[in-house]
Amino acid sequence: MATPAQPATAARDAAAVPATAPIAHGLPSVAPVPFDPEIAPILEAMAATPQPPLTEETLPLMRGGGPAFPSGAEVVASLPVTAEERLIPGPEGAPGIEITVFRPEEPGPDPLPILVNFHGGGMIVGHRAWEHGRVADLVARHGVIGVNVEYRLAPENPFPAGVEDNYAATRWVSEHAAELGGDASRIVVMGGSAGGAFAAAVALMARDRGGPALAGQLLLCPMLDNTNSSVSSLQYDGIGTWPREANLLAWRCVLGEDLAYSLDAPAYAAPSRADDLTGLPPAFIEVGAAEMFRDEDIDYARRIWAIGGEAELHVWSGGFHGFDMYAPESEITRAALASRDSWLRRTLNGDDHD
Repeated sequence: MATPAQPATAARDAAAVPATAPIAHGLPSVAPVPFDPEIAPILEAMAATPQPPLTEETLPLMRGGGPAFPSGAEVVASLPVTAEERLIPGPEGAPGIEITVFRPEEPGPDPLPILVNFHGGGMIVGHRAWEHGRVADLVARHGVIGVNVEYRLAPENPFPAGVEDNYAATRWVSEHAAELGGDASRIVVMGGSAGGAFAAAVALMARDRGGPALAGQLLLCPMLDNTNSSVSSLQYDGIGTWPREANLLAWRCVLGEDLAYSLDAPAYAAPSRADDLTGLPPAFIEVGAAEMFRDEDIDYARRIWAIGGEAELHVWSGGFHGFDMYAPESEITRAALASRDSWLRRTLNGDDHD
């Protein structure tokens, strides 16, 4: 016969699944932080030409690379960078994984650092082509190798499909670093939004599974907390580029109804659920002050510091979700890119900032 739960355990279990699932009202229930005035017109223009709401039914319309997103070869046409498409083994029993490998045209004699990028899209939409430009630009500026990874999307492939794909790709890159011309001791996992969640999760998996060793994790406005319970998640309900409604849908697709918003969700899906953040590679965490992921990202950095870990946190005043992608010429983006570049130089090259 099962014994009654102890009070502490019963309280934890009661909190694990909300009495009612969080909902979106379509407007902020807490006054939001204002958007940066230079980039706010972008949101106004988007609001003037609204797109269909993101739902399970409209997901297929949002899928794929699309004509607006060029191939790797097209992206590097004006850069001193090469692009190579490859198909590598996926997790055991799963399909192969498509990757695009970007390299400097003239790499030099020494093995290069490697950036492994996972694209955004809430784990439910998106394609690596969305971020070819970001990766190729980093390759050109830093003289590194960039690997842009395709992974399976939910809800057709719910957790753990996507994160296992990304871990398998990272492990393959580490094992084949020399073949790529890279240095297996200087691998940084990175991504924005869902890609940032995957990068944080892959760092946790690499620690727990004994490798590969990672030099850092570059987390750009990462999607870390499945509970949707922070103040910032209530501030950006119905507004911004990734509103509360989209996030609720994403976690439901990834984790299913029972775990979607639960404190018992797996940490490899929602890294905020990790009890132990020790032994992780140095983290760079960037987020806008005017987006729903602000509070969970700040909290993740705080928890890393609390156990003596390394984290660098940048919260950009007035920045909405993905502001660097939507407003690449803005002053806030220039400042953000300079901070990322500085961290990458310090992480990958130590005292050599050339």
